[in-house]
Amino acid sequence: MVPFRTLSIIIPVYNEARTIHQILDVLRELELVNNIGKEIILVDDCSSDDSATVIEAYAARYPALGLRLLRHRVNQGKGAALHTGIREATGEYVIIQDADLEYDPEEYNLLIRPILRGMANVVFGSRFMGGRPHRILFFWHSIGNGLLTFLSNMVTDLNLTDMETCYKLFRRDLIQGLQLEEKRFGFEPEVTAKIARVPNVRIYEVGISYYGRTYAEGKKIGWRDGFRAIYCILKYGLLAR
Repeated sequence: MVPFRTLSIIIPVYNEARTIHQILDVLRELELVNNIGKEIILVDDCSSDDSATVIEAYAARYPALGLRLLRHRVNQGKGAALHTGIREATGEYVIIQDADLEYDPEEYNLLIRPILRGMANVVFGSRFMGGRPHRILFFWHSIGNGLLTFLSNMVTDLNLTDMETCYKLFRRDLIQGLQLEEKRFGFEPEVTAKIARVPNVRIYEVGISYYGRTYAEGKKIGWRDGFRAIYCILKYGLLAR
């Protein structure tokens, strides 16, 4: 059992052998406010490359980091990997971290402060508020993100600026108390709709940086995932009422 006030960092992994060491290097050096501890859980979703081997070698090289590697025997999708990691988390808080460096782990401290101050029990990191760096990439992606956030807000009655953000930090008992179903990129609208219905939930947003990737650099989400997100917004936010 990890000590009180530990942040469980859930990292879904699929074919990230070439770059996974980069995020692990950052996490290894990361210091959290108030001496909060780190529990790093990587879930390999049946990668076809050497991701698991690279992670095991890294864990052997830095045993004090206490990396936990969980493996799926068949590929199930990013959402399924997150389900596995969330279920196994033992820290007081849980955050989602992609295996690349589109998001900066140094900003965990920004997200966790509203919780430590007793103001929030869920914090979203918004790429679209505040004055932090934001890589300029795809126009239609930004329009799509805005539309999905708008639709999500309509059915949840929240006023988020970035529902699709990766950085969502939860008190562990809240996220583990949800019955999550979506196996792929529908995780974001589903978890948003379901967390919005938790009694007495207090959701905050803070501005974060975004160092996005192109498809040539490994970005995986596509237009089909956008249509699935709309379906999930309706299914979990509107029809579930």
